[in-house]
Amino acid sequence: MSKIAIVFWSGTGNTETMANYIAEGVRAAGGEVEMFGPSDFTAGQLDAFSAVAFGCPAMGSEVLEEDEFEPMFTALENSLRGKNIALFGSYGWGDGEWMRDWRDRCNNAGANLLDENGLIVNEAPDAEGAEACKEVGRRLAAW
Repeated sequence: MSKIAIVFWSGTGNTETMANYIAEGVRAAGGEVEMFGPSDFTAGQLDAFSAVAFGCPAMGSEVLEEDEFEPMFTALENSLRGKNIALFGSYGWGDGEWMRDWRDRCNNAGANLLDENGLIVNEAPDAEGAEACKEVGRRLAAW
């Protein structure tokens, strides 16, 4: 059975909603899921999971949330080599630059990305966004 970690930060609840839909997809595919806030997850926990989905919305000038999520991600970035990773988040402006930058960081660290583009939704996930999140969860469980 796949054991998936979902590590996310959410300011308005949109990324949390995405995380919950991803968890639903993991469970529907027969996987086990644990959810964490950024202060509850460290590089030492990576090996306990077959894959990790990281979620963070675009903040400010299209960057990761700087007080909690960015420090956590930076601390474990050098431990991502060979790890199965998915990226997701919501945005309200911009063109997804934060996700492209984040993806590049994962590629430079040697992570195995589920989807090179990551999963982004504008604001709260609609029915199509919810299904896309569930599909990420199903794919993570099967990976």
